[in-house]
Amino acid sequence: MDLSLDRPEGYLYVRRVGENGITLIDRELTDSFLLAPDRAVEHWPVHEVGALGADHVDALLDLQPELVLLGTGVRQAFPPAAFMAGFLRKGIGIEAMDNAAAARTYNLLAGEGRRVVAAFILCAGR
Repeated sequence: MDLSLDRPEGYLYVRRVGENGITLIDRELTDSFLLAPDRAVEHWPVHEVGALGADHVDALLDLQPELVLLGTGVRQAFPPAAFMAGFLRKGIGIEAMDNAAAARTYNLLAGEGRRVVAAFILCAGR
């Protein structure tokens, strides 16, 4: 059987999610980051869900999302209300899920041409 590698074109995509890192196309990132279809913002200074606050909202809004996916690590966790409210006030949906689910959902929505932004919390080496 012939197998071929089908790589999505036109957007950045997640290829693999591990416990300590996420592979973006062919590059593994081990520090928290933000991901939009057209760019990645590395070294997002968040390493646990409980540390999220209203001051972290603007970095995501700068990427002009219609929907935000929050990858909370290996397990799903819910961020503080002040963080969530920053998006809801702007009419932007936000969903919290584990990193693997966030990556799958991001890839699906970005592949459909949606303006989705994902924030991945990684705590490798911490």
